[in-house]
Amino acid sequence: MVTATLAPTSTVRPSETLPPPPPQPTTAPVEGTTSTQLNVRAEPSTASEVIGIIAANSKVQIIGKDIGESWWQIAYEAGLDGKGWVTAQYVETGGRPEVPVIGGDDSDPLGGSTAVIIQQLNVRSGPGTSFTSLGILNPNDVISLTGKNNNGSWLQIDFPVGADGKGWVSSGFVKADDTTGLPIVSEAGYVIGTGTPEDTPLPPAPTLVPAPLDFDSADAPVKTVLLGGVGTHTALYNGDVSFPEGDTEDWISITPQENIVFASVKCTGSDSLQIEIIGTGINLACNKAVQAISTSIDKPFLIHIQAQGSEDLLQYTNYILNIKASP
Repeated sequence: MVTATLAPTSTVRPSETLPPPPPQPTTAPVEGTTSTQLNVRAEPSTASEVIGIIAANSKVQIIGKDIGESWWQIAYEAGLDGKGWVTAQYVETGGRPEVPVIGGDDSDPLGGSTAVIIQQLNVRSGPGTSFTSLGILNPNDVISLTGKNNNGSWLQIDFPVGADGKGWVSSGFVKADDTTGLPIVSEAGYVIGTGTPEDTPLPPAPTLVPAPLDFDSADAPVKTVLLGGVGTHTALYNGDVSFPEGDTEDWISITPQENIVFASVKCTGSDSLQIEIIGTGINLACNKAVQAISTSIDKPFLIHIQAQGSEDLLQYTNYILNIKASP
């Protein structure tokens, strides 16, 4: 008998299974507590649509911030993608939230077609002071630019309550890197051209207005903060004062839970402020290094911010007071 010998068959080895990619690092939300009733907005600006309201003393989960740390992005179920924005100064936290910057970056903080409001101003229905006021924007608000008038002195912006969701602001009150590429928009809202002619006159210098009165005093401070311990570890207060008209002074009360706290003041506009830590002999100065202040635990102290200047010239200052329980 002849026995056939079959050719050997190769055994297919199982392919090597690649390990799954490592999970992307995520930033844990930071808990905060609202110090007053807050609007929740779709974007980090008072020009943005209000999508809800959060009551005072409510817990929020902070997941992001704007480039200037004036707004916190929070987890908000009713918002787009489950997110919303609230003003940072009215949210108390146990420290500086280490959360990512949302929108913009250090090289282009304005994000191209956006701008920052310099001073409180009206949003109008058309490019001029004769048009109806639609609302008010505050210093450090971020706005989205959509156009300009034919000489660039007024800028069209996204503004939900305006016709077609638009409004107009004077360019003299706005900080923008470049507006030359914005379309030229007519008073009726139609795009009529692009670019700005080379002989276009510069926009007029902004007209200063007095700071609005808030009627605070040493006995009734405009802001009261429990700093350190069970309170917030970083307090930011954004205010404005002017001289000789308007609100000439602000009083802020701090109750420390630490023996030493740290303070600094960032100013826009005039830097002619007298900033006194009552009872310590310490004076702060605009845009200077952080100052250490020796304090007594649970003993409140007052910070007095007062505008100064000439009786013949209005001086306006928008300031951000930063008080920390640790440097």
